[in-house]
Amino acid sequence: MFAKFKQIFAPQNKDLRKKILFTFFGLFIFKFGTTIVVPGIDTDSLGTTNLGFLELINAMGGGALEQFSIFALGVMPYISASIIVQLLQMDIVPYFSELSKQGGTGRTKLNQITRYLGIILAFIQGYFFSFAFVSNGTPTDYLTYALILTAGTALLLWIGDQITAKGIGNGISLIIMAGIIATLPNMFMEAFNSLIVTTSTQALVLGIVKFTLFVLLYVGIILGVVYIEGAERRLPIQYANRSTSVVGSKQNYIPFKLNSAGVIPVIFSSAIITIPGIIAQVIKKDGFTLFVSKYLSQTSLTGFILYIICIFGFAYFYTFFQLKPKELADNLSKNGGYIPGIRPGEETVKYVSKVLKRITTVGAFSLAVIAALPILFGMISTMPTSVRVGGTGLLIVVGVALETYKQIDSELATHSFTRGRKRR
Repeated sequence: MFAKFKQIFAPQNKDLRKKILFTFFGLFIFKFGTTIVVPGIDTDSLGTTNLGFLELINAMGGGALEQFSIFALGVMPYISASIIVQLLQMDIVPYFSELSKQGGTGRTKLNQITRYLGIILAFIQGYFFSFAFVSNGTPTDYLTYALILTAGTALLLWIGDQITAKGIGNGISLIIMAGIIATLPNMFMEAFNSLIVTTSTQALVLGIVKFTLFVLLYVGIILGVVYIEGAERRLPIQYANRSTSVVGSKQNYIPFKLNSAGVIPVIFSSAIITIPGIIAQVIKKDGFTLFVSKYLSQTSLTGFILYIICIFGFAYFYTFFQLKPKELADNLSKNGGYIPGIRPGEETVKYVSKVLKRITTVGAFSLAVIAALPILFGMISTMPTSVRVGGTGLLIVVGVALETYKQIDSELATHSFTRGRKRR
């Protein structure tokens, strides 16, 4: 890793450094925007001091919701729109299904639809949040606040697109990662204050032990995510016009990652689990709020089970959405390839589906365990909600960081290859 770090600062990698600096500049604008409170709002009258089950949205936004800044909504409306559009592509709406089969042109249209839908959801969510957290406002005030929040989300989506096009990594994912990283120091401080009790020597020692276990748990999350991201199943491939018996020939294979969906299941599940909390904040009914807190929040037993089920569901959905066994089998057949011992056609489709189901089950289970451990630890130690959801945030951070590192590594390899060809 340190060798790669040195390569970045090598004179010949000037373009890569520009991309990295551009990425940091975009993330700096995001972080700066989280400190700008929506104009016209009295911060003393805000009802964001105790977000409860909305702490996860606050964490992903870098604390923007708590301050009710112009970026209070973050990119969560876009994530919600992505879920809806991807579900509609599963033969629910023929138009969306056709777009998904049109290659680059279809993807461009789907991305535009997703962004338009995200803006609409941002306006609705912005109005709900304004009504829920800002007291003594008029309908015109709430409409103004909603427009400002929607503009903030639109700006974040634009910044994310610019980072993706001109920087390094996926812009939307990096914005989420930056927001979570900004809240991590405060999360660890809250964990320290809640676990370290100085009422007696025995309580102090017990608190230190708990905090040490808490830190080790987060180190384990990092190691676990790194292992899952690197694990893969390789399916051997043979081509009819090639022979593997030739000396020096290499075995061809199709690599299937243990967790092909990455951290998408966690992000999507987190978005789904926060919807009841948003509704509870809007309708302001004590009975419904208590119901959400007891049964639907991520830190409740039933909400926790629902969160794990969502991770499994989205892991399967996103894996088969990306890796279509039918298309893979057809491409193999067109290129004269086959899996040894498996007949081309329907048998190949069934075999690939079977392999994907097995590795996705293992990958989703591993992802669910890593996401669940901090929440369970928080339930046992009665830590604040912001600390309990921190494990999910750290999982997202590590996953996005690994993907970004791989892209930097790919850029370095490409530059090295290009320079090698020029020398020849």
